[in-house]
Amino acid sequence: MSAKQEAFSAESFVVAPVRDLPKSGIREFFDLVAGRTDVISLGVGEPDFTTPWNIRESAIYSLEAGHTAYTSNAGTPALRKAICQYLHSDYQLDYDPMSECLVTIGVSEALDLAMRALINPGDEVIYTSPSFVSYPAEVLMARGVPVPLPTKDVDNFSVNPDDLRKLITPRSKVLLLNFPCNPTGAVANEDVLREIASIACEHNLIVISDEIYSELVYDGWKHVSIASLPGMKERTIFLHGFSKAFAMTGFRIGYVCAPKAITDAMYKIHQYSIMCASITAQEAALEALKTARKDMIAMRDSYWERRNIIVRGLRDAGLDCVMPQGAFYAFPSIKSTGMTSREFAEKLLKEESVAVVPGSAFGPGGEGYVRACYATAEDQIIEALKRIKRFVAKYSK
Repeated sequence: MSAKQEAFSAESFVVAPVRDLPKSGIREFFDLVAGRTDVISLGVGEPDFTTPWNIRESAIYSLEAGHTAYTSNAGTPALRKAICQYLHSDYQLDYDPMSECLVTIGVSEALDLAMRALINPGDEVIYTSPSFVSYPAEVLMARGVPVPLPTKDVDNFSVNPDDLRKLITPRSKVLLLNFPCNPTGAVANEDVLREIASIACEHNLIVISDEIYSELVYDGWKHVSIASLPGMKERTIFLHGFSKAFAMTGFRIGYVCAPKAITDAMYKIHQYSIMCASITAQEAALEALKTARKDMIAMRDSYWERRNIIVRGLRDAGLDCVMPQGAFYAFPSIKSTGMTSREFAEKLLKEESVAVVPGSAFGPGGEGYVRACYATAEDQIIEALKRIKRFVAKYSK
C-alpha cells in the first residue's frame, strides 16, 4: 500500500458545515432511555396518543385498495385542496392549492426546502432562541449564517421587537419564527406579530413561520398566523403538518404554503430529492382533515390538563416555570440547583430514572433550563414530578 493510500481520510471529504454540526441533543437523550423500562420519559416531543382510528383505517384501506403508486410531486390534488380549505377556515389564509401548496415529508423537509431555495452563502437568518434544534443546523447546511434572537422568561419567551431590530444587518434575509414554540411553549399575541410584520416589511425580510403546534393553544388563546396580517402573505412561508395535533408523527407528512415563485423553487428541490410524499400518508392526512377534528380537540384538552399538572408540580418542586400557552412542553429553570442543564438532566436520569432534555440542546439561550414534554400519560407525569421534587430538594442551594 502506498503512502498516499495510507494517508486517506474519509473525514476529510465531509464538508465543514456538516462535519462541525453537533448531533441532536434531543435524540441523544432519547437514545439513552431507549429499551429501558424503568425510565419515565418527558423527553421526545411526541404525542402518547395512537393516531385516531379513522385516520389509521383510511391508511389501511388505501393499501388494501392498491393505492401504492407515486402521486403528483406536489401532493395529491385532493389533499392540497383540503389543506387550503382548512387554512381558509381556521387561519384566514387563502392559497391556490395548485400553485401555492406543496406536500412534504414532515415540516422538517419543508424547512430544508425553504432554506435551500432562499439562502445564498453568507445570508443571515434570524431565528428565535431557545429554538428547535434543527433551525441553526438547517441554516448552516444551506451555507447561511444563523443569528439567534434571544427570548426571555420574563417576557414569557415571546419576541421583543426592539431586540429584533438590533440584530438586523445588510446581510439579514430571513426571519424564522416558531409560535407556539418548541421548546418553551411560548405564543405571540397579535400586537407583537404586527410589530414584527412591520419590521419585516421595513427591512425587506422574508418570514418563515413554523406553525406545527398552532392547534395546541390553551386558556382561550386564539392563534394568529403572521401570514394573515396585511402585507405578509406575499413575504411569508407558512409551514405546517399533521404530526403534533393529529398524533401522526410516524406518517411524516407536512406541507408548505407560500407565494408561487417560492413554492416553484421549493418544488424543484423536492422533485429532484424526494419526488413525493407517501401516498398512504397523504390519504391518511386527507382523512384527518375531513373527520378528525373532534379527536384533535380531545387530545388538545388532555394536554391542557396535563400542562396544569406539570407546571404546578414543577413549581411545587421549587423550579420556576413560565406557564406555556401552547405546544406540549414546559421549560422550567433549574438555576436554583447550581447545575448546568446537562448535569441536571444526566443526574436526574441516573438517580431518579426521569428523562428530560437539557435546555442547552436548544442553543445557548436554553442553558439553565430543561424541557419537559407533557405529552405523556397523566399518571406518569405525576410520578415523574414526585421524583423531580425529591431530586431538586437534594441539590437546591
